[in-house]
Amino acid sequence: MSLVVNRELAVQLEDSEIETLSSRLTAIQKMQGNPMSVEMQKFGNATAFSVKNIPGPSFNTVKGLREGDEKQIDKIIDFYKQKEIPVRFELTPAHTSSELLTCLSEAGYYHNDFHTTLYASLSNDLETSYELNEPKITIRELKRNEFTTFAEIYTKGFQMPTFLKSGVAQNNEILYNIKNWTFYLASYENEPVGIGTLFIKGRTATLAAAATLPNIRNKGIQSALIKHRIYQASLQKCNLIVGQAKFGSVSQNNMERAGLNIAYTKAIWIKK
Repeated sequence: MSLVVNRELAVQLEDSEIETLSSRLTAIQKMQGNPMSVEMQKFGNATAFSVKNIPGPSFNTVKGLREGDEKQIDKIIDFYKQKEIPVRFELTPAHTSSELLTCLSEAGYYHNDFHTTLYASLSNDLETSYELNEPKITIRELKRNEFTTFAEIYTKGFQMPTFLKSGVAQNNEILYNIKNWTFYLASYENEPVGIGTLFIKGRTATLAAAATLPNIRNKGIQSALIKHRIYQASLQKCNLIVGQAKFGSVSQNNMERAGLNIAYTKAIWIKK
């Protein structure tokens, strides 16, 4: 029997996103002197994530805002205003209401984008046996001394400036010895071309960041990384796999091809 989306499952999926980001940023925050200026604060049901020295929406966002949190909106806005960081709200359809959306609109925010959350039951929905059909592709766990390679693939895959490579390497290497995190390296004809991460808490596994070098795309690298991580999650007795992707993107399509289903699309709200 397939796992169907209801309010309880929607809460579990959103909680997995919050736990994944919280784990990552807690590790970065513990670096001596907190050089990235990480701060996380709860406002009602919502968690506001702030990383002043890592610009962009990935780490500077609000997750978990729900119906009943209307009085928290001004407090959240002030939290980010003091840091001179734009506010970005991620809203799931399970938790919104006309009152919440009206309050956001009256505060000067609008619906700007969508982002997809996907899921599957490992026990029922997916074929969790694993076999690479492409002999040119190999996948293994990343070694501690390979985070420079990780950062090279990550920055090129996401078309980030090269000066960010050292920061990406450092901010991921600090997760290496945390048992919840595992990093994978994909090679094509023995050349490193792709990376993927897996975060596990309890019996829920999250397909965290993944990237492939632009010049080697359309070779099945990302699909192989998804299937490999699903298999590894099944070996660790997880019963739920979760992923996120830009709506309609290649990443979303690859997750669907691997057997994940669309749970919902989050609404992204930003300042007008």
